[in-house]
Amino acid sequence: MTRRLLLATNNGGKLVELRRILDPIVDVELVGLGDVPAYDEPPETGATFADNALIKAREAALRTGLASVADDSGLTVAALNEMPGVLSARWSGSIGGRLRDDALNLALVLDQIADVPDVRRGGGFSCAAALVLPDGREWVEHGRLEGTIAREPRGSNGFGYDPIVVPLGETRTTAEMPSGEKDAISHRGRALRALAPHIAAALG
Repeated sequence: MTRRLLLATNNGGKLVELRRILDPIVDVELVGLGDVPAYDEPPETGATFADNALIKAREAALRTGLASVADDSGLTVAALNEMPGVLSARWSGSIGGRLRDDALNLALVLDQIADVPDVRRGGGFSCAAALVLPDGREWVEHGRLEGTIAREPRGSNGFGYDPIVVPLGETRTTAEMPSGEKDAISHRGRALRALAPHIAAALG
């Protein structure tokens, strides 16, 4: 029987990244929400990245009967008291119940820290990745990328806040880095590689 793992996200950029990271390290068939009967994703009401990752993965496992992986991740900015955090995707609000796009979120963050000097522009990405099985077993792993916040967007490889995060030791934003280099150090890459042994044990 083919072992299937559902990647529970409707974010196209994130789905590409999840597949790219997990495919070489787990021996299972990776499927997306477009491959299963449609259901409404639950609202992300958790106070932490782990809370939200579990909300999404639990709902996916319940609705589909498949082992499910979901992550929640976001930008943290020191000068904004580690916000936007879990509000990263909703930072600039919504119109008619629909979230505004990545560019507006990114522009708002840059505007909010426009007067912050370079030495205080610390920030980065955090991620929690959750695996939930239909029988109720679940695991969560975390990943973090430390860096600084650029003064203007640079690069087109990635999504979300990638164009403004410069990893420590780098001069490029994560949106200027080749995918393989980015995945090796990214918050999501680290969290998913930590989760991979649980996937292998659960579906092996």
